[in-house]
Amino acid sequence: MKKFLLGVGLGYVLGTKAGRGRYEQIVRTYRKLADHPMVQGAAGVARAKLGERFGHRNG
Repeated sequence: MKKFLLGVGLGYVLGTKAGRGRYEQIVRTYRKLADHPMVQGAAGVARAKLGERFGHRNG
């Protein structure tokens, strides 16, 4: 969720400088990338590794 909000924020800032059409193009590209199965898989692996690393400190 944080990455999504970061992407939206970045798209907004860049879009306001480049115009509405460019903003919408940036958002569409970000969403395609974020929804790509390879990206989802890599994000899952990263979350698992972070959970392993930081989860042991809590227990």
